[in-house]
Amino acid sequence: MEYQGKELFRRVGIPTPRGVHATSAADTVAFVAANPGSWVLKSQVMMGGRGKAGGIKFADDAAAAKPLADELFGKVLKNEQNPDGEEVRSLLVEEKVQIASEAYASITIDRAAKKPVIIVSSQGGMDVEEVAEHHPEAISKFWIDPAIGFQPFEARQLAFAAKLPVGYHKAFPKILAGLYQMFMEYGANLVEINPLVLTASGDVIASDAKVELDDNGIYKHPDLNAWRNDGPADEDQAAAVAIGLGMSNYAKFADESGEAPKTIGTIANGAGLGMGTMDAIKSAGGGAANFLDIGGGAQAELVKNSYNLVTSDPRVKAMFINIFGGITRGDQVALGIVEALKGDDVRKVPLVIRLTGTNAEEGRKILAEAGFFPVETMNEGAAKAVALANGAK
Repeated sequence: MEYQGKELFRRVGIPTPRGVHATSAADTVAFVAANPGSWVLKSQVMMGGRGKAGGIKFADDAAAAKPLADELFGKVLKNEQNPDGEEVRSLLVEEKVQIASEAYASITIDRAAKKPVIIVSSQGGMDVEEVAEHHPEAISKFWIDPAIGFQPFEARQLAFAAKLPVGYHKAFPKILAGLYQMFMEYGANLVEINPLVLTASGDVIASDAKVELDDNGIYKHPDLNAWRNDGPADEDQAAAVAIGLGMSNYAKFADESGEAPKTIGTIANGAGLGMGTMDAIKSAGGGAANFLDIGGGAQAELVKNSYNLVTSDPRVKAMFINIFGGITRGDQVALGIVEALKGDDVRKVPLVIRLTGTNAEEGRKILAEAGFFPVETMNEGAAKAVALANGAK
């Protein structure tokens, strides 16, 4: 969320407006009362377009802040990005800044170039996709060689290329250096400031923050684990976090008219493999009850917790686990699965396992001896899972 992103910004020296994270309307009013001035009440939700959805309000004193805070807490914000909406459970109460100009700055991974890319535009405060579509000339990019790292002259080149107002130029190298440091140190997929504000007094401040961290790198920063509990109150996301997965690693699907019943539970180690697994099940005439990306590891405890999460759905009549071993030995993966799923504390359903990679043949033998249904190909596994869900032996 924004308040978390700005906390990380401050750690790397990127200036942000003065403010506080408030978890109740009373806290909001008390802070404004104790700190006279003009304040912005910003709903902390995992979606963009909060202002258009009515999630940002302005207050000049505590009397004005009280009804606005009461209105925002518990409000469900909806837009095209999130039609189902998200409930507001906290606010970032932030000092209102006098804006002279708005810019855009971000860093993400260019997977084609296999390098981090810095993106800068003089047209901040807008969706960067909209700027790219209608004003591509307003966007400048620079690809960083990780072996060399970020260099201050690159920021100066970008500032000129993006035609940023002169007021940005002195602070810009420090801002981009902070972005790159944060991107690398915290294992981010995306770090975005929109808008990066030039104030009337000449300061350059990150007025907003969007940060996407790679869940696989959180172990390096255990202090950030507490933030997982501050995410949206989505049942699937909460369930995934509870067993040690990322918020986006699990989703349960509702049955839809005209489609096969969702009776096949799925687990795969990789998002792409998981989506391929669901496609294979659909092609075989079945329906996937869920998506679950178990990530790079297949440790026994995580396998067991993932299996129990998927089979907690009473619709699941068969399971299809799709594992690509890669550098992980297939026999070790198989032993982990067998160890995880033995005992009486798991709901037993027919289990099909496609195992490929190093020592896959040995792994399949171990799985067969344990009473599971090992297969060699994804399509074979999908067909077998659908047949078992339909009552085949």
